[in-house]
Parts: sequence; structure tokens; C-alpha cells
Amino acid sequence: MTKRRSRGEGGLHWDESRQRWIASLTVGYTPAGKRIVKKASGKTKTAAKDKLKQIVRDYEDGLAIAPSDYTVERAVSDWLTYGLSGRSAGTVASYTTLCRTHVIPALGKRKLRDLSAEDVDKWLADKSRTLSSRTLQIIRSCLNRSIKRAMARDKVKRNVVELCSIPVGRKGRPSKALTFAQAGAVLKAAEGSWMHAYVVVSLLTGARTEELRALTWDHVDLEGNPRAIPPVPPHVAVWRSVRAGGDTKTRKSRRTLALPRRCVDVLRAQRERQRQELGETWVAAGLVFASTAGTPLDASNVRRAFRNVIRNAEGLDAAAWTPRELRHSFVSLLSDNGIPLEEISRLVGHSSTAVTEAVYRKQIRPVLQAGAVAMDRIFAAPEDEETR
Repeated sequence: MTKRRSRGEGGLHWDESRQRWIASLTVGYTPAGKRIVKKASGKTKTAAKDKLKQIVRDYEDGLAIAPSDYTVERAVSDWLTYGLSGRSAGTVASYTTLCRTHVIPALGKRKLRDLSAEDVDKWLADKSRTLSSRTLQIIRSCLNRSIKRAMARDKVKRNVVELCSIPVGRKGRPSKALTFAQAGAVLKAAEGSWMHAYVVVSLLTGARTEELRALTWDHVDLEGNPRAIPPVPPHVAVWRSVRAGGDTKTRKSRRTLALPRRCVDVLRAQRERQRQELGETWVAAGLVFASTAGTPLDASNVRRAFRNVIRNAEGLDAAAWTPRELRHSFVSLLSDNGIPLEEISRLVGHSSTAVTEAVYRKQIRPVLQAGAVAMDRIFAAPEDEETR
């Protein structure tokens, strides 16, 4: 006669169709009175009972158990599908490409609960031979966020990615800055092109390319108010960008910058040109920098046009320069001319110290004039040079 198992030990039986021992245990009841049963299987009685004990321990600790087939690939795919709400289409596409190129092929088949810190270390070390440090940081972040999301849904107990540091990758393309002579050559080469105003404003104010592409005329004041106390110079309000949501890189990056005279002159010419060439199309969009059809610029438009400008600049290789390096050049030229680093940080919309961030980031409205004054001195108008 088969001996009955004691109360609390659960059940154990042989499943002929699966050819495995099945252990089960009632661990409680739902509010509706339905039993909560946990099951485990194994090739032997001992294996089945040991698995059941682990499942019950996790349940009592408040941990749900991920399905045995829940893999890293599924965790990453779920994050890409549901975890990027509010991100721009470009960001989603970029993350998806990186995950499907570098994360899933290497780690995707591993069961999420079996993924170890050693697996991640080896993966990052292997990728460091071909990827830059910045790309390594991004793909690790993608995996980290995927597992964090899985943890929040009780798919895994802990996030082993947080235990792994990022190795040094291959050296990426170094950022560069134009010298004064090179900057002059670029400004001269831009004259007569539709990129002229864009290049001048970018170089002489240090605004980000995504900020300039979203700039509208209602955020540009080319007259100022000299009678105000204190006088308000011509200025531009850098409060928007083409990022998702239309805000700047961070909310603290919002700033109002005085415009150098050279910027005022080219923007006046730009506005008049748009009125003549675009007419109602320009009025509807209101963009300071738009395509020849009056539509918003995208990053490829700006890169392509900027390379055409660089090709006409003496002594510069078009393939070696990008629009964002006008911003780097702004910082370099101001630094070379004695502007304190803290002031430069304010002008470009980021900080170098915690104190600077806590103090100046809140000052959004006041017009910052130091950059315009310095740029007027660096890039003096021809008539000013004649009077010297």
C-alpha cells in the first residue's frame, strides 16, 4: 500500500507523458479562495523536490519566478518595445540597432536567470576590442535597463550588469576646435551660401546644432532695448531643441544669449532672404534656419551643407569636421581670450562643478553678454578695424 505523504510536504507523482517526476505544494489561497499551487519537475524524485523547495523559498521571500524560457533576448526586446516611451524615433532606432547588433547576438540565448556577471564581463571585454568607450557605455546601459525592467516584473532576482564595470574601448574620433585662422577661413567660405547665418550663429554663440535647428524668430530679438535699465542687447532665447518634447538637452540648458553684432547682421539678412524666397511658407513655419522649401532641417541636411562650406575653406579637410565642432571652437576661442571657464559653462548651457550647477542653472531669463562681447572683439567688423 502506498504511504501517504505528511501534510505540508506536497504531492509527488510520475508524469508518464513527460517522463518526469512532478512535485507540487499548496502555498496559500487567493482572496477568492482558490488554491495557489507551485510545481516543479525533475528526472528524479530528489531533483523535483529540490526545485520545488527553491520555488517555495522564493515565493515566501516575495519573489516570483521567471518562466524557464525567459531569455536575455526577450528581456531586451520587451524593453525596446515598452521601455522607451517618450523617446524620439531616432533614439529608439539607434538603441534598437545597437541591441540587435551587439547585445542579442552575444547574450540573447542565455536564460535571464542564468546570466552571470562573468558572462557580462567577457562580453564587454570582447566588445572593447572593436567599439569605442562611448558605444560600450551605451550597450551596457541598454542591457542594464532591460534587466532592471525585468526585475521590476519579477523575472529575475538581481541585476548582474550593475556589478560589471565598463572597460576602456577603442579610441573614438577626437573632438577638435578651429583655430582663429581656421575659423576666419570657415566664415569666409560660408559667405553667399544658405549656411552662412547658421555657421556664424553657431560659431559665435556656441549653441548646439539641435538647438539652432529648432530656433524660431519669436525667440530672436535683433533690436534689444537700449533704453531699459540695465540696457537689453539683441539676444536669442535658446529654450528649445529638436529633441523629443521640444526641450533642450536638459531643462537646465535653457539660456538667453546676447548676440554679437556679426550675428545680428547675418540674421537680419537671413530674415529678409526668407521673406523674399519663402514668403508664406516661411511665415507659417517661423524657423530661423530652414531648408530651401521652408521645411525643418534634419541633421543630414546640416552635415552635408557644412561639408560643402568646409570644402571651400582653405587648408581644411571636409571629411574631418562636423557642425558640432563649431561649438567646441566657440569654447576654445573664448578660453584662449581669457574668459573664465565658469562663464563659458554658462554660455554653452552646462556646468563644470556642482556649485556652478546649483547657482547659475536657475538663471534662465537674464541675458548673458560675455560671449557676445568677446566675439565682437575676436571677429571685429571691417569698419571697426579701419578705425583702430
